[in-house]
Parts: sequence; structure tokens; C-alpha cells
Amino acid sequence: MFDLKAHLRTLTETHAPSGHEAPIRAVVRAAWRDLTDDLQTDRLGSLIGIKRGTPAPSASKGTPARKIMLAAHMDEIGLMVADIIDGFIAVHRISGVDNRILPAQPMIVHGKRPLPGVVATTPPHLLNAANRSRYLGMDELLIDVGLLPEEVEALVQIGDLITPDAPMLDLLGQRVAGKAMDDRACLAAVTLCLHELKRLHHTWDVYAVATVQEETGLFGAKTAAYQIAPDIAIALDVTFAPQPGVDSADTSEMNGGVPIGVGPNFHPKLVDKLRETARRNEIKYQDDFIPGASGTDAWSIQVAREGIPTALLEVPVRNMHSPVETADLRDIERAGRLMAHFIADLDADFLAAIEYKRTED
Repeated sequence: MFDLKAHLRTLTETHAPSGHEAPIRAVVRAAWRDLTDDLQTDRLGSLIGIKRGTPAPSASKGTPARKIMLAAHMDEIGLMVADIIDGFIAVHRISGVDNRILPAQPMIVHGKRPLPGVVATTPPHLLNAANRSRYLGMDELLIDVGLLPEEVEALVQIGDLITPDAPMLDLLGQRVAGKAMDDRACLAAVTLCLHELKRLHHTWDVYAVATVQEETGLFGAKTAAYQIAPDIAIALDVTFAPQPGVDSADTSEMNGGVPIGVGPNFHPKLVDKLRETARRNEIKYQDDFIPGASGTDAWSIQVAREGIPTALLEVPVRNMHSPVETADLRDIERAGRLMAHFIADLDADFLAAIEYKRTED
């Protein structure tokens, strides 16, 4: 029996910022080893798990199987050591870290050994009125690991990684909170999909990809899509869930059904097929209207090679890009099941059914 929560805990508690994905790649490789027929790592570091389909009886001998790519990024946001000042550690951000929420956060400095630390803050008694009413800039933040300056110099160097020390928390109901739900929640959905496919018949080959460097430019999806050359693709990423201060037009409800991206980044007939599959299998879904760039791996995959029909499935989270990103396990489970049933429904004629009709002048 697949334990989704335990798998998600392992994924989110692994430390692997963009460009440094080796630790999370090892975790995903172990999880996918018995669920796939082959595992490969591409030149940029993305992990590709290949699950072969069973050819349809009517398939011509020697005809290559159609390929679907599932892409969820495994990198997370993080920090890097910028300088060491009298035993305190100055930081640079790696991608989208929010400096507003960093003061007083527990952190791990990945020096010659992992060093627990805290983001140091000046006591409010010692601040002037102007500084009490503003957020500190990234260049003003320092981490204190509790060691003497010479000890810090011996264990830490510029360029070392820093990540939040944030174990996954069990909230009430089916909700959990922690770091890196963006996008490890979607990686967990892909793992669940692979488990579901063990009991479902499918004719298409499945390429499950844990992509690298999404947070720094969607790079892993771009190179993996070029290498795989899939016939179609589904990208997975988190989206905003409702909470105070967030415009409801930009959100999808937690436990409201799988959000399906709708907009120019997504092939409309793939969207229709996902909706149809969800209805037939009694899986709740909701539309997420994205009129421009989605900011997800789908943005790179769609324009790889000569163009790849691409869709987007999402998991709503609160408090995005913080150490307490909050997700609902039911959303992850539904996304995984929807992908599995979608894949099981694909047949040899599917590409012809979604092809844009062109006429000659």
C-alpha cells in the first residue's frame, strides 16, 4: 500500500535547491525504481523514469509506441552563502525566496557539515522608528550558527547552500505544511500515478520526469522535452489557494478538485480530454484560467522541438514560497489518479483526434 503522506514527508524534508538537485534525485530514484522499466539522468540532471506500455493487439509490428511526458520539478528555492562577517553569514537568494518571512527562521547551512542556525534579528528595542516599520532587505539578513568566527570560517565558505529547517507538519483534516511543497507535492502525485498504472493497462510509454532548475528558468523541462520528444505532455505545478489578502480570481480551492490549466499555454483538446476523463472516473476538477505565461514547466515544454501539445495539472497551496506551504493530500491523490486514468485511455488514434486541421491554399 502506497503511503502518500510518508512519501511527501520524505520529499519535502530533503534539501535540494535549484542547480543542486542530487539529494532529491536520489530520493525520487529510489521511489520510482520498482515503478518504472528504466531510469535515466539527462545531462542537466533531470531524472527520467520510463514505464513501457503494452502494445495494442492491432499495432503494427515495429511501430514505435507513442510517448507521454509527465513533468514535475524537483528543485526548491533556497539561499547561498554570500559572505562571512565576524562569524555571521550573509546570504544571496536562489530564485524566489521571500525576505519578508526570513527573520527568526531556523535554517540549515550546508557547510563541511550541516550547521543549524537562525536568521538573526535586531531586537525591536534597538531599532529606530523607520526600521521598525519596514522589512529587511536580503543584503541585511545574517545567519547565526552559534560558533566562534574562526570556527565558522573553517566550516563554511562562500557558495555553500542554505535551506529552511522545516519538518513537514501535520495539520487538521488532510492538510500538511512544510517547505518545498512547490513542487514536491506534484512529484508525489507523479509517484502515485505510477503506482496506479501498475494495475491499469496502457499502450503509450510514460516518461515521468523530475525536472531540475524550474525555479531559475524552466531549464530542466526544456532539455528533457528536447531529449524525449514526447507526443504529448502534462506538466504539474502548484497554484495559489484562497487565503486572506489573496485575490480570489487568482486562486483554486483546496479540496475543490484538480485544477486544470486553461489558456494559450495549454492544448484545448488535451484540456477537454482531461475534463472528460475526470467526469467519467468521478474525480472532481476545476478550471484554472491562465491567460498568459503559466510560469510552469508547461511554458518550456509547449515550444520544445516543433511544438508539443501540453496540459497543466495543479495542486493548490497556501503560503507559497515559504517554509509553511500548506497543501491538502486529497488534491495530490486526485491529480495522480486523474493522470493514470488519462494515460490508460490513450489509444493509437488520439494524436489524430487532437491535431489542428490545416487546409492548403
